[in-house]
Amino acid sequence: MQPTRPARILVVTDHTAATPELLAAIRERAARGSAQFRVLVPNPAHAEAHLLHPERHEKAAEAEQTLRAALPAFEQAAGGHVIGSVSIRNEPGEAVEELIMDEPVDEIMLSVAEHGFAKRLHLDLPHRLAHFGLPIMNVGPEPES
Repeated sequence: MQPTRPARILVVTDHTAATPELLAAIRERAARGSAQFRVLVPNPAHAEAHLLHPERHEKAAEAEQTLRAALPAFEQAAGGHVIGSVSIRNEPGEAVEELIMDEPVDEIMLSVAEHGFAKRLHLDLPHRLAHFGLPIMNVGPEPES
């Protein structure tokens, strides 16, 4: 019998710092079974900025510093090593799709602010990521209306 590998959990958040709700969700998921966590933060630059625009790289560098400072809190909640990175892409769906093309993922945990209008049109992030066929868990407050 082969040993069971840990579940690979992709945590997507638009906060570079660790929020209490997200830490609680990571702690709860870690308690349910062996898991490896990877935190992905979409780039906080304006959507209008081209991929090569210096603002995207400056905002990503600032977010990376904040995320690095938050990693110990994520690791404490996860009970082990956590990988964290900031995507060059600012749209969360695009950032997730790009990462999933490069890395295996078993579950997705979302802590991203959504507007109620997008949810009503089924354009919200969980609906847009459903085609991956992965379990998706939403963390945090309800979407804005």
